[in-house]
Amino acid sequence: MADMDVSQSQVRNSKKISNEMANLDVKTRLGANEGKPQFVLKTPKGTRDYNPKQMAIREKVFNTIINSFKRHGAETIDTPVFELKETLTGKYGEDSKLIYDLKDQGGELLSMRYDLTVPFARYLAMNKITNIKRYHIAKVYRRDNPAMTRGRYREFYQCDFDVAGQYDAMIPDAECLKIIHEILSELQLGEFLIKVNDRRILDGMFEVCGVPADKFRTICSTVDKMDKMAWVDVKNEMVAEKGLAPEAADKIGEYVQLNGNSELIDRLLEDDKLSANKVALEGLKDMKQLFVYLKLFGVEEKIVFDLSLARGLDYYTGVIYEAVLVQTQADRETKQNDSSESVGVGSVAGGGRYDDLVGMFDPKGRKVPCVGFSVGIERIFSIMEQIVEASDQKVRTTETQVFVATAQKHLLEERMKLLAELWRSGIKAEIMYKKNPKLLNQLQYCEEAGIPLVAIIGEQELKDGVVKLRVVSTRDEINVARANLTEEIAKRTCQS
Repeated sequence: MADMDVSQSQVRNSKKISNEMANLDVKTRLGANEGKPQFVLKTPKGTRDYNPKQMAIREKVFNTIINSFKRHGAETIDTPVFELKETLTGKYGEDSKLIYDLKDQGGELLSMRYDLTVPFARYLAMNKITNIKRYHIAKVYRRDNPAMTRGRYREFYQCDFDVAGQYDAMIPDAECLKIIHEILSELQLGEFLIKVNDRRILDGMFEVCGVPADKFRTICSTVDKMDKMAWVDVKNEMVAEKGLAPEAADKIGEYVQLNGNSELIDRLLEDDKLSANKVALEGLKDMKQLFVYLKLFGVEEKIVFDLSLARGLDYYTGVIYEAVLVQTQADRETKQNDSSESVGVGSVAGGGRYDDLVGMFDPKGRKVPCVGFSVGIERIFSIMEQIVEASDQKVRTTETQVFVATAQKHLLEERMKLLAELWRSGIKAEIMYKKNPKLLNQLQYCEEAGIPLVAIIGEQELKDGVVKLRVVSTRDEINVARANLTEEIAKRTCQS
């Protein structure tokens, strides 16, 4: 009987909650003030809208990145925006707290994807794929403290490139670094460096410095903060918060403050303690080979071997890297007379080798070696915006090649006929949505929108079978036979 009372009470409470939610929904839709809607008009924290100008800049960046990926033979895939919670759990170290968990929907515990790498590993294991070179561009979600001005959001795009498969050491790794170099050079963001290290070198270093094995990952996360914190603060976190012995921290400090090129690798190979460690020795030998390949690819001058680079994610097993802008183009234009030293302005790409991640998902634990990177598109986009603003350059938000106009009345049908002809020929064209627009208004629209050509028709042009083609920038006009119009427009706008 008591159970029945409890059950009835639960039903009453459920109905009460449903009624309150329904009333709240009505209030939201009607508003509290005489039926007028009242909404908080803002985007959620850590997100933003993009206007047409911003989207034009973004599209240019995407096209540059995608063209580079395709140049290197990559194909693309897509995965769900949310995954089973267990798929993402335990893959991101201390950053796991930033994962967005979703409310239980139909018995499945789900989370928004934190990156594109773990879903890629799940995809490989699920489909039993052992070889693929793929790129993936999609949104990811992190419950982070946003810094909007620095391109740090809770919802943002990642552009990933990965090579999965068993190959000879460092060949695909070198190509990944070549692609990062290629993208950053083509985007002309400013001076950049690509820091490289190896998790095996770090683990060997921790071992010879006396770090307990169970503290490797947590100390690694602290070392990864050296680009944001002074060494004294990093050491304090290791000792005071992570419980590391001060003498071990001091030994780590001797190594992690080193950076250089292939000469530093040779020095470390001669280090008795480090070279005696089997894991570190493997990493150093591979790093030496990597620099040989980077020299062949012509990118060695932008690569720095940096022992402080750790990258906090747990799934990395070998080479790791991170591209950092040391001075943006916008900074350069505003500080030409400033003799102060260049400072880092943020990571714009990063990645590494993760040979064990796919095996974590495979029922039989079969491993598929992988290496890849992610481009920080939001950070790059923020810099591109700054460059555009600093240069006052006009950004076109459409790709219209020609505007169909007239100076006379009652020619809407003729304008629409010409417009249809141009569309059928693959020409990007538009008209003003008015029956009898003024020619001046039509020409002003073209100037404001950056449309390069105007096709003007009138009674005389129709009679002669020609179209008056006007160049907006110079205001020059020529008569073009209607049959040749498409070819002339394509030639003048450099499109086939």
